Amino acid sequence: MAVPKKKTSNTKRDQRKAHWKRVAAKEAQKALSLGKSVLSGRSNSFVYPQDEEENDEE
Repeated sequence: MAVPKKKTSNTKRDQRKAHWKRVAAKEAQKALSLGKSVLSGRSNSFVYPQDEEENDEE
């Protein structure tokens, strides 16, 4: 016979939510940092395709 599951406590729910938000905030910060680095032109570790027009002018 099927038995209902126990209710998740508010503490467990809040812990799960806080962990997800912490991980998401860390990834967002890394993405912002990488974007700033690419825009400044000082990026050495990120490779992205250059427009062909830019290569022709050089």
